[in-house]
Amino acid sequence: QVQLVESGGGLVQAGGSLRLSCAASGRIFNINTMGWYRLGLAPGKQRELVATITSGGITNYADSVKGRFTISRDNAKNTVYLQMNSLKPEDTAVYYCNAEGTYYRDNYRTDFGSWGQGTQVTVSS
Repeated sequence: QVQLVESGGGLVQAGGSLRLSCAASGRIFNINTMGWYRLGLAPGKQRELVATITSGGITNYADSVKGRFTISRDNAKNTVYLQMNSLKPEDTAVYYCNAEGTYYRDNYRTDFGSWGQGTQVTVSS
């Protein structure tokens, strides 16, 4: 299996910045897409896409974070980052890292899709 470990969440005032990191480990052959999703506190909320990035560097952002968040990755380290600037209270959520690619399972290449455990981001007004 491929494990994802996130770090960098915390409490920040509105207008502040945070940087999230997510490192993938395991018998990885390649990672195609890495991304960040979030789950807000409101009842009935569903996990929503924040940003994704391909191995070639193509990015995609939710409209709500465009111009404020920047996703990047270090392919050599199998790590993805999310730089979050100009944070707003509505950005408060648990942020989850996701990765999809191929890994070695019993010496055979097999597709995987993995999620991290989540990291809390709280933005106070």
